[in-house]
Order: sequence, then structure tokens, then C-alpha cells
Amino acid sequence: MDETFQEERFTGVVKFTPPLYKQRYQFIKDLVGKYKPKKVADLGCADCTLLWMLKFCSCIEVLAGVDTCASVMREKMHRLSPLPGDYLQPTERSLTVTLHHGSVAQKDPCMLGFDLVTCIELIEHLEESELKKFPEVVFGFMAPSIVVISIPNAEFNPLLPGVTLFRHPDHKFEWNRAQFQSWALEAARRYGYSVEFTGVGHPPAGMENVGFCTQIGVFVRKYTQTSESAQSEKPTEGVYKTVFKAVYPSLKEEKYLQSAAVSEVIFTAQIITRSLLDSLMSEHKEYNDDPTERKSKFQPSMNCFSEDLGKLVVEKSMKPFVNGSVVYIPLKTIFSFPKVKRLCATVEKLRKLIASKVPLSSDGSAVLLNTEHENEDN
Repeated sequence: MDETFQEERFTGVVKFTPPLYKQRYQFIKDLVGKYKPKKVADLGCADCTLLWMLKFCSCIEVLAGVDTCASVMREKMHRLSPLPGDYLQPTERSLTVTLHHGSVAQKDPCMLGFDLVTCIELIEHLEESELKKFPEVVFGFMAPSIVVISIPNAEFNPLLPGVTLFRHPDHKFEWNRAQFQSWALEAARRYGYSVEFTGVGHPPAGMENVGFCTQIGVFVRKYTQTSESAQSEKPTEGVYKTVFKAVYPSLKEEKYLQSAAVSEVIFTAQIITRSLLDSLMSEHKEYNDDPTERKSKFQPSMNCFSEDLGKLVVEKSMKPFVNGSVVYIPLKTIFSFPKVKRLCATVEKLRKLIASKVPLSSDGSAVLLNTEHENEDN
């Protein structure tokens, strides 16, 4: 994480570079890079900026956001939708993004099973009654492997111009380091977590005693929650309202995998065909001055294979060949190309995916491309 900052002493203003919110989000991205969670939930997701950043993390397959303000989520949720490029080039991973309207003081079964839960600048906005319920909901009910909570450090406030009591009018409280650590340690003890404290936003030189501008607690669950205990906590029905859901195209879905395999096979076959025809043409370059004679001389060499002989050649060789106006390209040759192999894993899988979309020889051992147009051009 880049924690560089600049201090402008002549104005008495502490300026963070990059901005403090970006440092908080980068902290989460670094944590994701370290632990590789598959399912991540952001409580208090607001304008969905953190979720938008996390959707590019290749390890994540499920993203969920929760906020009490549905209008803010709706205003920015379009950023979480798949782009045209996502359909043109689907990734190997699956990704589902969901936004829920609800309170972190409520339990909903849709929030079970997450690996990482983030609460960035959230709890200081909670009413006292909500704050009391928060540990039980997040640590007791949701019980993710990791919880990250960030909160303003009240000890840093005197260094921030214009801050008298709280940094934001909606803040219900702001804790100093001792208060936050006391609360966090008690929650960790009660629900079986360990917690480490850190932060972002370094203080100016000579003021290190005030600590980070944003204090962060990283909670790691000590014991794996049993399915029985998780089920006993599960409410009978949900209380959140889903306001957005996007399912990204993935190569794990047969239709997208087939489309990608067909495109790659056709592209590869065309490259092989062009190379083969160029090679054959160079062998007959002595006829370049007489196109008619060249064609009559060239055609017999291409017709030298019968269908039966073609099968035999394909089975015993990985070399493509021309028969009349058709190029035979062994499936094993196409499969040897890295991108095709990554998509299909086996030759049989490749054959199954393209069988109804790409012309194959009668025994299914080769892709057939008609070169009639190429011959006319030549």
C-alpha cells in the first residue's frame, strides 16, 4: 500500500497523497491480494466504489454490498454491471455482484458464507442501539473468516482544519485509539477472533504520537464455524431488499465456453490454412506467369487424397493437408495451441464443444475448411 503523503506546514493543512479514502480502499485490495477470499461483502457500501475496485480482483467470485440508503446505491450501481468486453472475452472465474438495502443491525441469510467482510468508516454512523447489535450480527451471525473495520481516530482531529467535534455531521461518535481497541478486543474475545490494529494516513513528522488518521482493526476468526452452529443462527426469512444483481459471463458456463472455443478454433484453423496455402503456392511459383496453368497444375496435387486416405493421414499425423478445395486440420494440431488447450483441457472436450458449430471430418478427427475462395484469389 502506498502511504505517502505531503504536509503543507505553511498553511497548517495536512494533505494525504493519495487521498485518505483511496488509502483505505488500497488497504482492502492488499488484504484481498494476501488472503485471496472468494466471497466478499462490504457493509455500508454507499456509492459502491470499493465494490467496483474489488470486482477486478481475479480471486473474488461473489461480491455483496449493504447500505441503508438505496438511492445512493442505485445512483452508482451501473458501474457494477458487465461491460460489452466481458461478453466478448469471458474470464475463467464466475462473478456475481449483489446490492442489498438494509441495516447492519439486522440478520439476513443472504449474508452468510462470506470469507471477508469490510466495514469502512461505518460504525461511527450507527445509533447506539445499532452499535450494540452490530457485533452479534457481524461476528456472531455472519461469522466470516476475516472482518476489517476502519474508523476515524479522534486523536488526529486537532491536526485537521475545520474539525471541531466530529469529522462528519452524521457521525454519532468518534473514538480515540484506546476506545476503539477496547471495543474491538472485547468483540474479538466474545466471538472467537484475534484482532490486529493498524491504520492509514500517517501523521506529520514530529506528531507520531497521535497515530494514524484512520485506525483499522483486522479481525481473523480463530476457529472454523460448524455448519450446525451456523444453521441454528439462520433466520427463517430475509429482511434485506435486493436492489441490484449482476451475473458476469464466465467460461464456467457451457454456452460461453463453447462460443470461446469455436472462435479460437476458427481463428487457429484460418492461420494454419493460410500458412499451408502460402507454402504450397511457393512450391508452384514457376507457374506464376500463367494463372490458368498454375491452377490446373495445382489442383491435382490437392486432389491426391481420397476421403479414406485423408482419415488415415489425419489419424497418423498432426500435419494438415489439402484435398481438393478442402483443408484437413487435425484436431490434435489445433489442440496443441496453448489458448485452445487452456479452454478445453482435452481433445475430447474440444471435439464435443465444436461438433455442432465447426465442420469436422466424418470421424471427427479434423476440422475442415473450404479454400475455394482462396484458390480463386490466387
